[in-house]
Amino acid sequence: MSSVAIRVEELSKQYRLGEIGTGTLSHDLNRWWARLRGKEDPFATIGEVNDRTAKGASDYVWSLRDINFEVQQGEVLGIIGRNGAGKSTLLKILSKITAPTTGRIKLRGRIASLLEVGTGFHPELTGRENVYLNGAILGMSRQEITRKFDEIVDFSGVERYIDTPVKRYSSGMYVRLAFAVAAFLEPEILIVDEVLAVGDAEFQKKCIGRMKDVSVNDGRTVLFVSHNMAAVKQMCTQGLVLRQGQVVFSGTEKTAVNFYQSTNEGNTRFEHVGSLESAPGNDNIRLLKFEVSAAHGDEIAISSGVRFEVVFLNQKTNINLDVTFELTSADEVTVFHHGVMVTAMSDSQRAIYAVVGTLPPNLLNAGVYRFKLIFGENQRYALYKQEDVCQFEVLNESMGSNNSVLPGVIRPTIDYQVQVVERVRQVVIS
Repeated sequence: MSSVAIRVEELSKQYRLGEIGTGTLSHDLNRWWARLRGKEDPFATIGEVNDRTAKGASDYVWSLRDINFEVQQGEVLGIIGRNGAGKSTLLKILSKITAPTTGRIKLRGRIASLLEVGTGFHPELTGRENVYLNGAILGMSRQEITRKFDEIVDFSGVERYIDTPVKRYSSGMYVRLAFAVAAFLEPEILIVDEVLAVGDAEFQKKCIGRMKDVSVNDGRTVLFVSHNMAAVKQMCTQGLVLRQGQVVFSGTEKTAVNFYQSTNEGNTRFEHVGSLESAPGNDNIRLLKFEVSAAHGDEIAISSGVRFEVVFLNQKTNINLDVTFELTSADEVTVFHHGVMVTAMSDSQRAIYAVVGTLPPNLLNAGVYRFKLIFGENQRYALYKQEDVCQFEVLNESMGSNNSVLPGVIRPTIDYQVQVVERVRQVVIS
């Protein structure tokens, strides 16, 4: 008997921009006439890749295009890629939340999905009632849920609030209980999106351990989407890299992560072209530019230092506006989390600001790094966050390659002094 748990063949998903529905009546008639004659959907032959940074010429985009892969029973597949690569769309199709435009999916067993915080929870019901509700949705009997109930509550750590309506839960409590339900109700396939980022470090460690346990000991299949490369390496056995809706690499978890980090998945420069209203952001902040370059010389290296610049539109007035830069290594180790006050309350106005920072030479070790931006008010309230705004690599000029860099995130220049404190006249070895 085949051990393939998931088989995806020529899977594609097309969306129409700007409107809800399939388009005009003439489009629907053309589709109907094509189906009647056994022909392909005429609008499936048009469309563009899902590149959010460029203005397209078509109203149709391919969120996914010609996806093919297999997942064996008991494997943990890590799906990685930049925001907008199609990861969440793929998981929604596998979870049967949305239908593919073309292609086929073959699944063996029940599926439990954790795609968003509190997925499937009714806010007016208590935690206890939502456990039974989610279990019923997953096809479990009341007896099965009751048998697992104590384990679910113990793992989630929300026992004190289990009879409280979940609308009063924090986002962390939501995701704790939701993950516990999905992980302990014994689905054959568990699908987990980036929601674990909501939980604290201790709970994330428990989740990773639980997912490894259900795959190794119980033989279940796990699909895991994350921007945390360390977590992907730690718990996955295979990796899939998506770019603009297409599979660009498939292999072991380590080779997939290395491919993702070594390609130009993260550009050292972002600059918005177009109207201010269409720039990334919200009603508070619009991100116009972010660039990383060498502070000295032509290329970013250990001895060159790093210069970074952000240009943004502030639309909030009469606030204490600040920008926080968070730099992380390829293994998701936080190098620094540092904020700067941009304006005082009396000066804050709707305007375009530029902030430039410089890291000194001989500070960062060779490797790949990513910047995260947080725009806030009074360094307490977040106005806008931008994950993975820019990725860059620090080269190791002394070795010519980053394949054999020294361990550690930083590599500072240190002045050492060596001196003889006392001379030993005779050494006796017994």
